[in-house]
Amino acid sequence: MARSINESGSSWVFPDGPLEEIASRCDVITAASLVGSCKFYHDSATQSVALPASQPFGMPCVLHTHQTEVPPAHNPFSRVHKFKQQGAQKDKQHDAKDRKGTLCQLTPLDRISSDAVIPDGGTGMWAGANGDWIALLGFPWNWELVNVYTGRRIPLPPISEFKSTPDKLVFESNDQHLQLLKIAICRVPTAASNYTSFSVLAIFNAAIAVLHCASSRWTVLDNQFLAYGYSDAIIHKGIVFAVTQTGEVYAWNQLSWGPLLISTAPIPPELDEQGRYNLGSWWLARSPDGSRLFLVHTWGVTDGRDYTGLVRILPAAATSEGRHGRTIRGYGKGLLGCEVYSMDTSQLMPPRPWRRIISLGSYSLFLGVNYPIIIPVEDGAEHDRPNMARSNSVYTSHHAVGLAYPPSPEICRFSLNSEDCTVGFQTNIRWTWRQVPLWLIPSFANARQWNLPSRHRLCRGGGDGHLEALTGDNIDLIAAHLDVTYTVRLAACSRELYDMISKDEGKMHHWDEPCLLMPPPAYWFDEHWDVARASRLHDTVYDLVPLDHPRRSVALPFMHDRKWLGANGDWIAAADHHGWCLVNVYTERHIPLPSLPDSKIRHSIVSYRPAYSFNWGPAIYLLKIVICQVPTKGGRYADYKLIALFDKTIFYLEGGGDWRMLEALTPAPDYPNYCDAIELRGHVFAVDETDGSTYFWDTANENLMLPFVIPPPVVDDQQYAWFLAPSADGKRLMIILTVNKIGIANAEVPPDIPYAANGLQLRQYPPVATYVFELDPLSTARAGDFLWRQVNSLSDHSLFLGLNYPIIANLKKRESKAPDGTLVPFMRKNCVYTAYRNIRHNQYPKILRCNLQPDEGETVGVISLPKDGWDSVRQAAMWFKPALNIARSVLPLKKQ
Repeated sequence: MARSINESGSSWVFPDGPLEEIASRCDVITAASLVGSCKFYHDSATQSVALPASQPFGMPCVLHTHQTEVPPAHNPFSRVHKFKQQGAQKDKQHDAKDRKGTLCQLTPLDRISSDAVIPDGGTGMWAGANGDWIALLGFPWNWELVNVYTGRRIPLPPISEFKSTPDKLVFESNDQHLQLLKIAICRVPTAASNYTSFSVLAIFNAAIAVLHCASSRWTVLDNQFLAYGYSDAIIHKGIVFAVTQTGEVYAWNQLSWGPLLISTAPIPPELDEQGRYNLGSWWLARSPDGSRLFLVHTWGVTDGRDYTGLVRILPAAATSEGRHGRTIRGYGKGLLGCEVYSMDTSQLMPPRPWRRIISLGSYSLFLGVNYPIIIPVEDGAEHDRPNMARSNSVYTSHHAVGLAYPPSPEICRFSLNSEDCTVGFQTNIRWTWRQVPLWLIPSFANARQWNLPSRHRLCRGGGDGHLEALTGDNIDLIAAHLDVTYTVRLAACSRELYDMISKDEGKMHHWDEPCLLMPPPAYWFDEHWDVARASRLHDTVYDLVPLDHPRRSVALPFMHDRKWLGANGDWIAAADHHGWCLVNVYTERHIPLPSLPDSKIRHSIVSYRPAYSFNWGPAIYLLKIVICQVPTKGGRYADYKLIALFDKTIFYLEGGGDWRMLEALTPAPDYPNYCDAIELRGHVFAVDETDGSTYFWDTANENLMLPFVIPPPVVDDQQYAWFLAPSADGKRLMIILTVNKIGIANAEVPPDIPYAANGLQLRQYPPVATYVFELDPLSTARAGDFLWRQVNSLSDHSLFLGLNYPIIANLKKRESKAPDGTLVPFMRKNCVYTAYRNIRHNQYPKILRCNLQPDEGETVGVISLPKDGWDSVRQAAMWFKPALNIARSVLPLKKQ
């Protein structure tokens, strides 16, 4: 339990750990930023037990681009946060800028990759990192240091001696082309120096430049003795050291002399029979106590040729403990190698000899585009297991920015223990040359230098006021990255949190608006499939897309290896290879469902298209599970009512009972062709797609006698898509029909319209015939006269139909007309919205909006999802309505 002490000496406790709850639901970068937002959070976090366990704080991680490759304009994770001005004492430059967040991934050595939202570099490239700071390269000469937690930016001046070229990594000087390798951030900016004092090295293949202050100029370090290009450089005890590609080490004392060749390679560079090593490189680092200079040489060939001793270690089929879906390769002795040497640099003329290091003890060294990291590392597992976290090892990543042909494996671990082989693995990302991976250790150790106020500003009103920091900028920060489902759980931590979130005008989420629940963009295209499957994250995190606002993420851990079959309220019907179940989105309460009766139906397969067959008839296909009545706490979660809708038959289930088959006894081959079903006032209704006839059964009858048949409201040759829904008051049955083949009659397909609100594509079609009819089925059944009455207006309501149970939403507060005559806003009242009708989603590939009373010239709006690849998506999109008031009923709302 996290605690903090106020100025009077009393202590307060976050009830039920709201800080841990908040931080564990944010990405790791945002969680650290939150800790630095006020002293109360910082003091609580430093004493927290649960916080470090929920995030990879203190762990070396590979920071790399996110595997979801979507155009920037469609990137659902690009967020803009505007921070309010709160007095002249704040940093105006920092607060006045819009902060953009770019979704990246952090890959710890032995944990599943997690999202990380870092400040957006725009078109910039990562060129180096050290602690909280990353060097970004723009064009031309738009270089800057950016703090990953606060977003503070420090512009770097151009190197006056160098001319830029169209390639942001190539420069010219004295008719010589210089390739930038990386920017080494040797000394980071700090608040104590007002962020003006730091040291960086720009390392080129044939030049080194040093900068110590943003207001000063770069100093280019000449070297007339250079015969081969540089490989790495650092600043050690005020002296610049650089190593070449062949192992020569040079030194510059910037006050008196330089360059000085202090040594050639302690060992000759080894080459294969073709004169090259694809992992051969020289690196510089410092000893753990900072007293000695390290020289590291890595070498080896991993280009796919057959070498004796190469061992390929694949992830296990069912589980990947310690591997997390990555392909790990072990390389036998003689294939790859690493030597570490140490020198005492207190005397350089003449230089002291290099001394071979045979052990780093409990430390490990992490080398790459980042500044060298040497920290203690606990062994992740016994030596016979392929876990990557080990002490006494050297880890290498890419050593230069913009590598056109990256080395493989991407990450190498060279163990200094003679009995261990070299191990390499990939971070399972699609290689993009513009962002080279680098090592980063998430931490809030420097939070006191960020936005942390010097006094407790949250103490007024006594101990109940400590959560007031969730107003203003802090709640904006949380809102930008907090998941929809976890926001509800956070609101249930305490009444104070609930009140703050519920009163926050639209910043957290757009509650009570129907949204599209769909897979994230990583699932949209086949080339992303293997990548997405490599991480469990993308089996459990989905997109929640409000029609007129940016999309949000929604975490559904229970959906791992499952397929949703339907939804109603906060419950989802899901299936895997073991059976069906109901799961609550927010509490994850799991209710197993009984199997279908073997006497009536034989289960064949549950897969992407669940198929079944009668023991005595043809194959049938499951369309969806209709959750007619959700389980409730008052009914001990056994008061649910479900319909298993197949194309040729229907099963009905009440909680605590068994599935009952609803038979129509139509003769073969004229089996019914059902397309939708609901339950209303104790009766089950199902519509036949062939002609719109509606069947209904009295569920109170134990024997479920033959159904009544209601004739369709329209009889013509048109092909309609039929839907059923209850009226807003729940007393009448509505049948909705729209033209099934939208746009087919037109020779020209309308162009896509970019929809800036959430990155979806819109199309507009000429008006499409959409009709809504209703009747009171019980009264008309008793009278024997089934008369459908056409509904010309839904008033302030709109209807959302699809795989989910019908949603009737009151949209009175929303604008009914688009201000500019276009399709925006897409969500309006008095409209019918249709999505995928069943889990066989390729039958209905668009999201359609039809206005029952269209204005003159108004067209039909259609949301077009990607044409290519959507058929391979595991989940059909459906409507879902997030509700914050769930926290009061199903989650344990606590008092302060």
